[in-house]
Amino acid sequence: MEDLKIINADNLLYTCLGETEFIIEEILPIGLHIFCGAPKVGKSWLMLDLCIKVSKGEELWNLKTNQCDVLYLALEDTHQRLQKRLFRLTDEIGPNFHIAIEANKITNGLVIQLEQALKQYSNIRLVVIDTLQKIRKQSNDINYSADYGEISLLKAFADKNKIAIILVHHLRKQDDSDVFNKISGTTGIMGSSDTTFILEKKSRDDSVATLFVTGRDVEYQTFTLRFEECKWNLLERSFQKELEMKNAPEIIYKVISFINNNGKWQGSATELLKALEEKDITPQYLTKVLNEYSKTILSDNQISFATSRTSSSRLVILEKDIEKATEKIAEAVIISNDNDNNDDDDSKSTHH
Repeated sequence: MEDLKIINADNLLYTCLGETEFIIEEILPIGLHIFCGAPKVGKSWLMLDLCIKVSKGEELWNLKTNQCDVLYLALEDTHQRLQKRLFRLTDEIGPNFHIAIEANKITNGLVIQLEQALKQYSNIRLVVIDTLQKIRKQSNDINYSADYGEISLLKAFADKNKIAIILVHHLRKQDDSDVFNKISGTTGIMGSSDTTFILEKKSRDDSVATLFVTGRDVEYQTFTLRFEECKWNLLERSFQKELEMKNAPEIIYKVISFINNNGKWQGSATELLKALEEKDITPQYLTKVLNEYSKTILSDNQISFATSRTSSSRLVILEKDIEKATEKIAEAVIISNDNDNNDDDDSKSTHH
């Protein structure tokens, strides 16, 4: 029997780990994802457009994509229908976008088929399965265990091969204040996925919809989209980063002010607390907070964070990135000047 692979929590807490790898920055990491919407809401149009953009390395809603081979299992479509949609969405497509309209069930060989596809096209990093229902065994027995078990097989495959898999799924008709409770099936579907996307319209004939996004490695956010010329175009993006900044502990802002004044710091957490004249916080808590916010609030303030262990203590290393800070200031000046020029133009127009 294989032993458990155990890591010391102290090492994990203070270790700087690599960034999560994304296929589409900020919304689609490596892993298993659920994309849900009501029937005929435009899910397949969005999925096809997304696949095209990733295969070509083009931006989606101003977000960068990590160009790679894409496999699209369009299990509710025909080749004729897919061709017509491609005609509407793009003028050209490369050889790294692959399509199939038939596949086995999850419990009857789908994983083997996907393994073979990855052997044939080794650069496949994104697989879209449209729809989930087409690859599930037919059964009237809907329960959490069955939902979680089937989808976990695909999640394990995605994690093992470091790819992203999107399962397109339906919403059920019900009124609920939480849009994520509308996912058809049990909570096992959302529970087994890394990221959940919900595309919802206020009414069937509305051209505007909201895409809700939440996940383990993705900040909760919403995209307001309009369906125009067979594409979902971005109107507005909203997210909860401001909420995190508001709820962050006060010590993180004391550190930011300290580094802004001093440029950099290297020493133990205990020594840093003394420099900050902070007596009510433990060194362990300070180090944890710095690591927790290193890729968000500290990074947003152009401050890098790292730790290093000596024979006697663990060092905290903080440094202001002057180059990035200068770029930020320059951008702010440009925006301010543009606004001033616009105000002058408006003033002249009003005077005349």
